[in-house]
Amino acid sequence: MEAAVRYDYGPVDKVRVEKIPQPEPSPKEILVKVIATTINRTDVAVVTGSPAIMKLFVGIPQPKNPVTGTDFVGEVAGVGTQVGDFQIGDRVWGFIDNGCGSQAEYFCTSAFSNLRKLSKAIDPFIAAASIEAGHYGINFINKMTLKPGDEVLVIGGTGAIGSATIQLLKTMGIRVTAVSLGHVDKVITLGTDQVIDAYKEDFTRMEKRFKAVFDAVGKSRFKICKPLLTERGVYISSELGPNCENPLLAFKSLFWGKQKVKFPVPLDIQQSLRQMEQLLLEGKFNPLIDRTVKLSQITETYAYVASGQKIGNVILDVSKT
Repeated sequence: MEAAVRYDYGPVDKVRVEKIPQPEPSPKEILVKVIATTINRTDVAVVTGSPAIMKLFVGIPQPKNPVTGTDFVGEVAGVGTQVGDFQIGDRVWGFIDNGCGSQAEYFCTSAFSNLRKLSKAIDPFIAAASIEAGHYGINFINKMTLKPGDEVLVIGGTGAIGSATIQLLKTMGIRVTAVSLGHVDKVITLGTDQVIDAYKEDFTRMEKRFKAVFDAVGKSRFKICKPLLTERGVYISSELGPNCENPLLAFKSLFWGKQKVKFPVPLDIQQSLRQMEQLLLEGKFNPLIDRTVKLSQITETYAYVASGQKIGNVILDVSKT
């Protein structure tokens, strides 16, 4: 079978396509025939080993699994002798953020807490674009209590996570202001109440105050966004920040200050998948998609994603090798 591989940490141009043996499921594993995945920021971190903490989960001194990929939509093609909950032909989707080798025609997994069966009424490519971004968006929102009418600022409205977060907030009746670098028309289609084009306007000069600032691209800082928060507002970033300041500030704000920093440790992928499936079935979520590529384009596509230019999600159609 064909698979995207890299054997050491380093620049994303190390990723290439190779023919490797098709895996066989162990007694406690299922074999997944992959339909689609995304190439996302998590994948870039797994490939580069940056931030360095990723290596604790992916492998030291080298990645434990040379095949890349963290999320997937596929069908069960084989079942281990001790697996009772899945059958050949089941549609499944999931996310394993330290890597599962899903950017391949087939892969095996025993991490059933990180996947669920998926309704075949949902387009598999739309589903793939709803996994990583939806999971991280949900784990922004569930770190605080929001109610309809609250004002929230989302920085990075054209990113996969930012665009997902906007839509999730709108399903809750939240008033959303988004910051984007151009592409205002795309952000408006997500249901945003106001869009600030950072190329034309300094969002930090807004007079409006927000119950939460969600930095979905990790390009800002608490000290910059603090004046935009209400008296008891919350700042949450998708990144560690300079010198890992965001986790440290989150710990500090447990004991000091009315305005808080929270660090969105992403937990419970099962619940995220359950929530996203329901929204997709109800037609309440439509992921922003940049492009769809095939496996043979993997090297240049990783470079594109790592450059920070993508708008929403980049889909890898594994059926087109």
